[in-house]
Order: sequence, then structure tokens, then C-alpha cells
Amino acid sequence: MFLTFKKWTALYLLMLVGIFVGFAAILWQGSAVNASKNLTMGEPLVLVIDPGHGGIDGGASAADGTVESQINLALALRLEALAQLVGLETEMTRREDISIHDPDASTIRAQKVSDLKNRVALVNGIPSGVLVSIHQNSLPEAKSVRGAQAFYNQADGAEELAKAVQAALNSTVNDRPKEAKPAGKNVYLMAHTEVPAVLVECGFLSNDAEAARLQTPEHQSRLALAILSGLMGELEGQD
Repeated sequence: MFLTFKKWTALYLLMLVGIFVGFAAILWQGSAVNASKNLTMGEPLVLVIDPGHGGIDGGASAADGTVESQINLALALRLEALAQLVGLETEMTRREDISIHDPDASTIRAQKVSDLKNRVALVNGIPSGVLVSIHQNSLPEAKSVRGAQAFYNQADGAEELAKAVQAALNSTVNDRPKEAKPAGKNVYLMAHTEVPAVLVECGFLSNDAEAARLQTPEHQSRLALAILSGLMGELEGQD
């Protein structure tokens, strides 16, 4: 019996994932300790994955009402699963669509501030960590703008990591290349995080076609694969 197109597609995706896992395992072998110049000697590297926003703070939204926080979480969980497949230790800032603010934060503003401070404290509490914060962009006044872009903080090694992630994004999901850029001082998480940190704006929810793609498991998997392969290739190079 001939396989249907969907079955062939599923087998093809499984084959790609298998090839990636094998390749990534080779890259990762021996690089989990002292992989970045900014990591503590002798401590295993931890990939800290931050699904941006959550709970009361949905972030940007698509025309169909889908909020950024939900896409961020779905993509972050795929990234976590892939990272664990290759033996990388991971830590998530949240695993549900929630805010991680303190219980005594009563107003929405106080909850947002508390949430960000708690994320910073969690990340900075892992000295051997590398942070990847997952976000979605929006530019309603220019709906044709699309594509994924990486930003970096001021910690040693962060710029190189972001450039490696950007190269992977450009070769897999972007039809027009973008450049990795420093995160502005107004991005609280990036400005106060002490470990190497990369923030990835995975696409534009203001672009209807891209917003639709960002909600599909296939595109989320492509993004997760690109982010992880970019990170691991650069970490191996720093070893």
C-alpha cells in the first residue's frame, strides 16, 4: 500500500529530527562543561528557556486574537524537548500560561514588575546558565514586515551566540536575512541578566501569514531546531 502524502511528510520530519539529534549530539559531546567563557569552571551548562510574558500579560496579539504568550510557551516547550533529547540540562521560567509574580503584587503594573524581577532572579541564580528568551514581534503600521531576529545582552559570549542563532534562522526560516543586534536597555530582562542571554523575536504577529505559520507545530519545530543548532554550534566553538 502506498503511503499518503501526510504519512510521507511525517516520516520526512522524523528523519530530519533524527539527523539533527545525531548531529547535535556530536557537537555537544564534551562541551557541556566550560562551554562558554562566561560560565563557572567545572559546572555543567544549563539552558534556561524563558517563554516571554504569560498570565495577565499576554504580550502582542495576532488579528485572530491569539496572544504572544501562548505561542512563546508552545515554542519554548518544543525547544526544551529537543535540548533534552541531546542531553542538555534545561530550566524553564514558566511551564504554564501564567505570570510568576509575587502573591502580594496587587495591581497589574506591580505584577508585571514582580514577574520580570523574579525571572531575572531565577536566571542569575544559575551561574552556569545560558538564557534564551522566546518572544514574538509586532509592527501593525507595517504589516508586510516579517522574519525572526536575535538580540543579545552585554555578558561575555552573548553577541557570538546571538549571531550564530541568527545565521541559523536566516538559513532556515527567514526569506530575507536579518542581523543580530544588542538588546536595548529598556528590555528589563536582558539589561539585568548576568549570564549570556539571547532574546529571539520569532516572527511578526502583525503579519497575518507569518502569524498563521507561528501557530503551527511544524514552524515551531523549525524555529526550535534553528535556535538550538545555532547555540550548540557556537558553544562548541568556544570550548
